[in-house]
Amino acid sequence: MTEQQRQLTTRQGHPVYDNQSQRTVGERGPATLENYHFLEKISHFDRERIPERVVHARGFVAHGTFEAYGTIGDEPASTYTRAKLFAEKGKQTPVTIRFSTVIGGRDSSEVARDPRGFAVKLKTEDGNWDLVGNNLPVFFIRDAIKFPDVIHALKPDPVTFRQEPNRIFDFMSMTPESMHMLSWLFSPRGIPKGFRFMDGFGVNTYKMVNAEGEAVLVKYHWKTKQGIESLTQEQADAIQATELGSASKDIFEAIERGDHPQWELCVQIMSDDEHPELDFDPLDDTKTWPEDT
Repeated sequence: MTEQQRQLTTRQGHPVYDNQSQRTVGERGPATLENYHFLEKISHFDRERIPERVVHARGFVAHGTFEAYGTIGDEPASTYTRAKLFAEKGKQTPVTIRFSTVIGGRDSSEVARDPRGFAVKLKTEDGNWDLVGNNLPVFFIRDAIKFPDVIHALKPDPVTFRQEPNRIFDFMSMTPESMHMLSWLFSPRGIPKGFRFMDGFGVNTYKMVNAEGEAVLVKYHWKTKQGIESLTQEQADAIQATELGSASKDIFEAIERGDHPQWELCVQIMSDDEHPELDFDPLDDTKTWPEDT
């Protein structure tokens, strides 16, 4: 397209004939509300700089390929799901993963004791499938109405600019189901050595539905092929004294040298009915399922 052929348009594709003047009521009258381009231009200006997100502000995005086994356990994948990305052995699907910390801002440390986000977007022929999750298998709360409260408890104090233990543990003590997540967070898994060295979990319970409409309950787990590696608090303190983006740097440099990280998608499966043999609700995201499921 030549310079003469280029045409400024609105976001709806309509040509803009005058980008420097508004339509007014008469030569000196007020501007009219039919100035669509003016309203669009100002609204774009107001939104040019998007504020950082409340949680998961610091992250790293990688693109790759998901390759299917064609089976789930010893059964054909079609036994459990009609999703085409699982159907054939060797079938490849483009995938994008975003790794992130949770509580810190976009310039915070990547070796903080903090959950890590593990968000996966699979670009399947049936449409995009987003499987969001964390590097820990459970969450702080089971009722989503408490989500703003747990984030406010964990965020740095607006006066001191640091996380306040009293505020954090006051909330957790009033939310007994959070103890499971706290146990994971204060284990070695709470400070991964890097994004390559952690598992990912869907956390919530999902359903797989096959072509006959038969459903099963499912938990998704991404198991790292690099092995689980963690940092002690002393090691993390030493790293963040000189480097805030160590996890992003590590995975970027690994990809650059051709050492592409890999994860294996594993599932736990449970029948979609009542389970009186369990002492917990399998839909509860603060609980893990038995290992033999």
